[in-house]
Amino acid sequence: MQLPSLVTALLLFLPLAGMAGPSLPAHLSPPPGFSAELLASVPGARSMALGERGTLFVGTQRGGKVYAVRDALGAKPEVLEVASGLQMPNGIAFRDGALYVAEARRILRYDGIESRLEQPPAAVVVVDDLPYKGAMHAWKYMAFGPDGKLYVSLGAPCNICDEPDFAAILRMNADGSGREYFARGVRNTVGFTWHPQSGEMWFTDNGRDMLGDELPPCELNRAPRAGLDFGFPFCHAGTIEDPEFGKLGRCADAVPPVRQLGPHVAPLGLRFYTGTMFPAAYRGQVFIAEHGSWNRSKEAGKTGYRITLVRLEGNRATSYETFMGGFLDGDEVLGRPVDLLVAPDGALLVSDDKAGAIYRVSYKGQN
Repeated sequence: MQLPSLVTALLLFLPLAGMAGPSLPAHLSPPPGFSAELLASVPGARSMALGERGTLFVGTQRGGKVYAVRDALGAKPEVLEVASGLQMPNGIAFRDGALYVAEARRILRYDGIESRLEQPPAAVVVVDDLPYKGAMHAWKYMAFGPDGKLYVSLGAPCNICDEPDFAAILRMNADGSGREYFARGVRNTVGFTWHPQSGEMWFTDNGRDMLGDELPPCELNRAPRAGLDFGFPFCHAGTIEDPEFGKLGRCADAVPPVRQLGPHVAPLGLRFYTGTMFPAAYRGQVFIAEHGSWNRSKEAGKTGYRITLVRLEGNRATSYETFMGGFLDGDEVLGRPVDLLVAPDGALLVSDDKAGAIYRVSYKGQN
């Protein structure tokens, strides 16, 4: 016999009891046919990486901790702390049974960690001399590319400045050798991924501050090869000459973005949708987590705080739209999305460092 609709609705919003089952975050607003549920509560959840045995690893920016969600895709996810006392361990990656963690100055490796979650192995130092010049934008994003190399962001240590060792993306071998600059002129990327067919890197970049409420746009970029310059600090979003550093170069020489995003939306993690759960219109398209503005005037209002969708035709962006909102209620911030991950079943995982949550967005069709 079917439960009455009122009882069913109440059951859907019961909180997690010892991580025994999913809870529906009522404030989120995915499109019709989609649903969003709380997968796990993880304090300060930032970057995500999935292990070979279904463990979801989660980095943080504050608090110095790294977490593991055991059986993340199963019936009873369990959250464990696997590292602590670290300096801004935002960036994480997983390869060949090992978890890689990026701090401000170092890259660490935890070998065989999925079989030792309760007693994690000691960290092996892979790199201990990453460029560092203060805490601003010192947190790293990190991922292995299709070439097997480890890519690491180097955010500019400023709002706007000329620091040749920063504002770039590094790449290196998994053991830290063979380090080189892959891309320059990148103010602060906290998200990159690779096209599932071409293998080309795509990344977000956060525009500079203090040029007003509406300038400059943030960026979605494409790096088809090494050695490209995307304009920082002399040019923003492909067309805007910087009033302080514009004489250092020409916008005509900088690689323009694939798409100009909203001003100050703070785009972070991004993913091509490679699953089959979502309708065909979403496959091969780009989802972006917009962390949200902090420096727009009260009159202009906050912007970002959502998951956006950029639709593509080849390498050309044809639209830029909201996929899921609800992280902002008027002027009240309910959440700040950070990273995205396409789960093996095709669901989209979303981390939220404001709410301390990992959400699972799935598609079940129209009612």
